[in-house]
Amino acid sequence: MTGRCAPAHAPDAPDATPAIPPPLWLLAELTYRCPLHCVFCYNPVDYADRRRELGTDEWIGVLRQARALGAAQLGFSGGEPLVRDDLEVLVGVARTLGFYTNLITSGVGLTDARLGHLKAAGLDHIQLSFQDSTQALNDFLSSTRTFDLKQRTAASIKQHGFPMVMNCVLHRYNLPHVAKIIDMALAMGAEYLELANTQYYGWAHANRAHLLPTREQVAEAEAVVERYRSTIGDACKIFFVVPDYFERRPKRCMNGWGAVFLGIAPDGVALPCHAARGLPGLAFPNVQASSLREIWYESEAFNRYRGFEWMKEPCRSCDEKARDLGGCRCQAYLLTGDPANADPVCDKSPMHGEVVEAVRFAAAAAPADAFREQPILFRNDANSRTLAASPAKAAQR
Repeated sequence: MTGRCAPAHAPDAPDATPAIPPPLWLLAELTYRCPLHCVFCYNPVDYADRRRELGTDEWIGVLRQARALGAAQLGFSGGEPLVRDDLEVLVGVARTLGFYTNLITSGVGLTDARLGHLKAAGLDHIQLSFQDSTQALNDFLSSTRTFDLKQRTAASIKQHGFPMVMNCVLHRYNLPHVAKIIDMALAMGAEYLELANTQYYGWAHANRAHLLPTREQVAEAEAVVERYRSTIGDACKIFFVVPDYFERRPKRCMNGWGAVFLGIAPDGVALPCHAARGLPGLAFPNVQASSLREIWYESEAFNRYRGFEWMKEPCRSCDEKARDLGGCRCQAYLLTGDPANADPVCDKSPMHGEVVEAVRFAAAAAPADAFREQPILFRNDANSRTLAASPAKAAQR
């Protein structure tokens, strides 16, 4: 552990603010580098300007501090974490510290040899992403030829004895294929299938006109999921997350700002949610300058949206505020321009019309109309630099 990453206090020192629970879930975003170019990626649209990555010793320092704070579950993510050649080292350290570890991967680079090394290092389970049940759409949405590779990787994951979660991000292009996606997961022996409807921030927000489904598509897909659940039992547990835009009330984002989740970006920036670094007016702390204890309990950024004092009306006087905590700050910013506003997904928000209009447009528009409105933006360096140069334009999409 480097001196800059060492805790300011002993791990067993009493917390200055005991009312704040410790972080339980640590997400280590090891890199923004990725061989895929997914149109719904949650990484920052300006990732190309953020090339700095923590070194191995710096990440080990982060893991030690997070475990001392109480974090128990650890996800290795990116980008694609397999592009880091020290992944096995970090998994091994996490195992000795007592973390439950999860690799979140596209499968690119997950060879039999590497699976063996990760197994020996103590990796607990793997979440493998697919973009669709068909080769054509899977490869189009990621702008790669990876469908066959992913299928081989899924078989190898099972052969090495890992429990496997299959993940597929849903949107207007693949929602009609939900039954085939479930069949594919069953054929691959996935214990869990996460059907995560797109949440519109990052690259998904830039491509919202292309991706936002109709209400009917979401309802039909949910009905398909219920039919499968009733017939397959425990053969595969299916999680279906409805997109916020089709709800009357927002979700409690990350179970509360600075309540459970602690994300560390590749350059060491600490975040209370995946997309928070896109919010204006917040200086997020870096693990190279502050200890995780200071960051979690004392930093202005992590305390900004804790509790209720920051809330504006109608949230401040709402009798449901303890249930959803005002919803998603990133969504509020992207749709209203102010992260302190009520999440406009809520139909009590005076800006709920922004969501209603987006859903209305999705129902009225064909995919060809979206392409005429603006081209689809694949996640690549050129598009990243274009969006970084026009942050206001990107936020309005």
